[in-house]
Amino acid sequence: MQIPRLHPDTIAQVKERADIVDVVSERVVLRKRGKEYVGLCPFHDEKTPSFTVSPGKQMYYCFGCGTGGSAIKFLMEVEKQSFSEVVFDLARRYQVPVQTLEPEQRQELQRQLSLQEQLYEIVALAASFYQHALRQPQGQQALEYLQSQRRLDEETIQQFQIGYAPATWETLYRYLIEQKGKPVQLVKDAGLILPRKSGDGYYDRFRDRIMIPIHDRLGRVIGFGGRSLGDELPKYLNSPETPLFNKGKTLFALDKAYNAIGDKDQAVVVEGYFDAIALHRVGIQNVVASLGTALSLEQMRQLLRYSESKQIILNFDADKAGTTAAERAIGEIADLAYQGQIQLRVLNLPDGKDADEFLTHTPDGAKQYQQLLQNAPLWLNWQIDQLLIGKDLKQANQFQQVAQKIVKLLYQLEDINQQTYYIDYCAEKLSRGEAQMIPRLIQIFQTQLNKLRQTPIKKNEKSNLNQKNLPVSIDLSISQEHSLLEEAEALLLRIYLHRPEYRQTIIETLDTKDLLFSLAPHRFLWQQILDLQAIAQPILSQQPEKLISLLQDRSIQFPEEMVMVEHLFHLNEKRIEDITRTPLAIRSAAACLEVVTWNKHKRYCLEKWQNLNIATDPNRKDYYSEGIKEAYKRLQELQKMRQANMLDIHKFTPI
Repeated sequence: MQIPRLHPDTIAQVKERADIVDVVSERVVLRKRGKEYVGLCPFHDEKTPSFTVSPGKQMYYCFGCGTGGSAIKFLMEVEKQSFSEVVFDLARRYQVPVQTLEPEQRQELQRQLSLQEQLYEIVALAASFYQHALRQPQGQQALEYLQSQRRLDEETIQQFQIGYAPATWETLYRYLIEQKGKPVQLVKDAGLILPRKSGDGYYDRFRDRIMIPIHDRLGRVIGFGGRSLGDELPKYLNSPETPLFNKGKTLFALDKAYNAIGDKDQAVVVEGYFDAIALHRVGIQNVVASLGTALSLEQMRQLLRYSESKQIILNFDADKAGTTAAERAIGEIADLAYQGQIQLRVLNLPDGKDADEFLTHTPDGAKQYQQLLQNAPLWLNWQIDQLLIGKDLKQANQFQQVAQKIVKLLYQLEDINQQTYYIDYCAEKLSRGEAQMIPRLIQIFQTQLNKLRQTPIKKNEKSNLNQKNLPVSIDLSISQEHSLLEEAEALLLRIYLHRPEYRQTIIETLDTKDLLFSLAPHRFLWQQILDLQAIAQPILSQQPEKLISLLQDRSIQFPEEMVMVEHLFHLNEKRIEDITRTPLAIRSAAACLEVVTWNKHKRYCLEKWQNLNIATDPNRKDYYSEGIKEAYKRLQELQKMRQANMLDIHKFTPI
């Protein structure tokens, strides 16, 4: 869809309604830490979370790679979309009316929006049609199947809007196109009909099947899952990929489960539609189902949004296919699990039953199922048990294979306490009940893990940290000047951005000492600050903290320039410490700027003095000589001032 230029009112409303935590948590697993959220950065590889999301500032920032911005910028980076595309998608998501700048484009935009709304209407009509057909004579067999074999009551059938697709070839086609007047192309785009291979015309995709509507998070029908009543294969047939439906991004029953997931702080994932429906029927509502595909990382992230403790239980079938599905799901989020970012458990029901069978054939099945959920083993325990299935540990080769695979699993654990626990756990598992073997096995595991950790240590380049902690000498090289300027200017700008009560102090200090920002990125940012102070004074006087978000809005207009100063909008622990004793920090930073200014003046005078001819211009020689002396004197004074400030603020150190 070609997105026209959007009206500023639309952009402003989207920024107001789009929540940064809501947007980011769809793609990053976030855990609350104080007032902020942290997770693994999606823009670079890391094992320790350095990606921070601030609800108060409505911004994200990664202290690892330096990327940061608003919800809009995050989606632009992740989805590789334009500003207008992201704003447009967010407007639809948060139900913001879309206005455009060009009146002639509004009609086309409304037409395209209307097409999508028509698709929603068509699949909703199809759902109603299938529900009606279930109550007709042709749907009697399907209804009896639901009631007798699936033991679904009327309330559950209505809740999930279950229906029936007649066995005839063109019933839905005629209903939607001939009776309701829907365009053939749109009905086809909705995935409900197929063109005939020979000749003209279309036929219904779903025939003689129990129809289970699939809803999006907002409860709108977007597709269907159809179960055959006869021998037709496949037994389960999903809607194809459509503008509304993407099975790799959709979870069945999430619209009915997300509140319960939040209340119980736990999400349960089952394989089949009827497993999820059966569990909801008995009051276990924190349950969703995958759609016949391997559970994707995107689907897992959707669930993790609603669980504060990030707990997911996989209840897949105990057969080979179910085990494979569980292993694939674990693989999708293995890094997060190894790092302890999520609580992942795997539940295999007794006798290889699925959830529907278990509830049907187990006395007090709902209570028993709840008990099994509470006792579900952690994913690593489950994986270790899987390694032992069918293995004869009395056979040396099989024992060795299992032990090697266990070491590879344990090596991935980053928490030393967790690793120690599992070393003992695995030693006990492999001891076959012989207690005297356990200490030997523990030693073997520890030895093998230590070997894996022993990688050659590369010599780092000579560090200049000690040099950075030393007072700045009177004579500075050009590179030293640049380093000093970079940190001093950055410190003043950080204080200005994050400590509004000191903004006037910084302005007065710069004016009094006649100081300017010399580095281009800092000079650019300072100009943007001054511009905003002039045009947004009423807002900033009431909400001074809004300055950062207003500046970030300019990243659309000046993307390259704003990238250079993005890191100044965020504080890590070190930077928070830097600005804690703010008056001293301001004085020290200003002194650094003066040092550079006088050092440049000294170098200029020295160069001129060396190149002058005393015979032809004796007065200029004296002038530059006095300039050099004055510069040295002022630099010595500034040096003493900076040394005193360094002692007070634990040394101001250039980076």
